[in-house]
Amino acid sequence: MKRILAVLATCATALGLTAVAGPQAVAGPQEAAAAGCKVDYTVTSQWQGGYQAAVKVTNLGAPVSGWTLAFALPDAGQRLVQGWNATWAQSGSTLTAANVGWNRTLATGAATDLGFVGSFTGANPKPTAFTLNGVACTGSVDEEPPPPVPGGSTPVGVNGQLHVCGVHLCNQYDRPIQLRGMSTHGLQWFAKCYNAASADALAKDWKSDLLRIAMYVQEGGYETDPAGFTSRVNSLVDLAEARGMYAMIDFHTLTPGDPNHNLDRAKTFFASVAARNAAKKNVIYEIANEPNGVSWAAIKNYAEQVIPVIRAADPDAVVIVGTRGWSSLGVSDGSNESEVVNNPVNAANIMYAFHFYAASHKDEYRAAVSRAASRLPLFVTEFGTVTYTGGGAVDRASTTAWLDLLDQLKIGYANWTYSDANEGSAAFKPGTCNGTDYSSSGVLTESGALLKSRISTPDAFPTG
Repeated sequence: MKRILAVLATCATALGLTAVAGPQAVAGPQEAAAAGCKVDYTVTSQWQGGYQAAVKVTNLGAPVSGWTLAFALPDAGQRLVQGWNATWAQSGSTLTAANVGWNRTLATGAATDLGFVGSFTGANPKPTAFTLNGVACTGSVDEEPPPPVPGGSTPVGVNGQLHVCGVHLCNQYDRPIQLRGMSTHGLQWFAKCYNAASADALAKDWKSDLLRIAMYVQEGGYETDPAGFTSRVNSLVDLAEARGMYAMIDFHTLTPGDPNHNLDRAKTFFASVAARNAAKKNVIYEIANEPNGVSWAAIKNYAEQVIPVIRAADPDAVVIVGTRGWSSLGVSDGSNESEVVNNPVNAANIMYAFHFYAASHKDEYRAAVSRAASRLPLFVTEFGTVTYTGGGAVDRASTTAWLDLLDQLKIGYANWTYSDANEGSAAFKPGTCNGTDYSSSGVLTESGALLKSRISTPDAFPTG
């Protein structure tokens, strides 16, 4: 329901997926020497002849604008296959990872998460001699991941694999639960807002249960670089998983409104992410953000072709289907929930999306949700505190009425947006994502402060 102005395209950045060996990258003319750094290196998975590694780089010195990480591969048979969140290259036994646009600046204490897939013919020992802009990284290098948060203390730790039971989202104990969280903005515009620091803040300070990953398909999104956007989505799934949050993978279709326009892209994308993330317990799939200008029958047809693709790789995860009229259950088109109730998608373990913007959508929309909640499993995968344009003043009264209703009905939600966009719906003031503070009152907008106060209250998930 939000409308993104074309001028925001000037914020678009490259995602930096590189899958070839090449000449060693060198620091650009604006790259300042780092005064110190720390690298945490973890082999996240390994198979015969190959492995995947996560690399977290923390700047311990003065701020840098432009950086190149370099390190040696101790096994002569090791080769770079594919990397993400940086421009990767290999020269001999040396790997380099140079910043991309959205993570170019590293303030003092700031960190960025990278990753790559490698091949090997002999042993797979950990790399040595990490440098950032030519300065040795003397911090610790961890071969194993950091100790997990004590069991049962994170949303995923408590609830485990989710499923739909009746009209509710239920946890591993078959008890209805409500997930509360935030949605990213478009990754092509605000990728710099999504990193280790912002994920830490969301999990620890906001106490969020959920990160919705909004991957636009058009508007400079997935269709322009399928491999790069797929890798970025997977990276954010990992960020959420490491912090015990659920990750909702949103195939963010908006224009054109008929999801069948992107049917082949959806099948390709979901086959990839479902296969890659099938073993995870924290992934939820949202297959069509806001269908509009299209019938429920067409949406249902799309869903019944995409869901089997996901199920082939990941048979257990919850899938969320968008609804007519910008996911309003048809209300914005003059219809109502009866079309879905009377003609549901032919699939199990699914929910239906509902979206609202509090200043625009009030009693008529709340009445539809109240009626539908007794017949359909609903998830509010996106909502705003302002008008449907994403702008205007925060409507505190309507937002509070909505959130109270969702709490009462145990319907989960994700707020639009965890970003510093220059619009009323953003949680952060413009420029916030250039720093590392994502929680203090100084960086929060009125909308951000209101949502943080609601999300950070205890969940009290049932376990018995």
